[in-house]
Amino acid sequence: MIKKIKDYFWYIKYFYKELYFFKALFSPFKPFKLDFYFGDIEKGVPYFLPRKVNKKTNKFEQTKWFGINYCFLGYKTKWTNDDFRFEWKPRFSIVLLKKQFCITVVVENPYHYWESFLYYEKRTDKKLSKEERIKLTIKYFPQTYTVTSTKDGKYVVNYYELILKEKYLKFIDYENKI
Repeated sequence: MIKKIKDYFWYIKYFYKELYFFKALFSPFKPFKLDFYFGDIEKGVPYFLPRKVNKKTNKFEQTKWFGINYCFLGYKTKWTNDDFRFEWKPRFSIVLLKKQFCITVVVENPYHYWESFLYYEKRTDKKLSKEERIKLTIKYFPQTYTVTSTKDGKYVVNYYELILKEKYLKFIDYENKI
């Protein structure tokens, strides 16, 4: 009984610990939006649609009468601990009577947004001010790219201009562009 209680509290602690992506609302990054969906089962969490295994045929079926699925911000590190790669966005899904209600966290430029946020949140000293932390993020995790387009040709994009709140744009170093 005590083990079950400990496991339950560990699960709650883990669950709330993984909700750190909500800190983006109070960070130098633009706030995210929530996308609501209600209808037929269409949204997966994170790779598959809500589904179940038919025990007679041992195959997956897309129809599920009831289910609750969620995923937190999905990411991985590639070559170093500071090289974050965004994988999937946070999503919460409820399936009831073959209908789905889904809440998805949506941002513009999700790869640049979440990778920069992860660096800001996990690799900068939380004792520093937001301004100092975002300066370090911009310096050590640059988001400046040269983009080639058949329509517009070659141009430079600094994604911090698109993902930071206006108050923090002054910390972008325009002198050290590619």
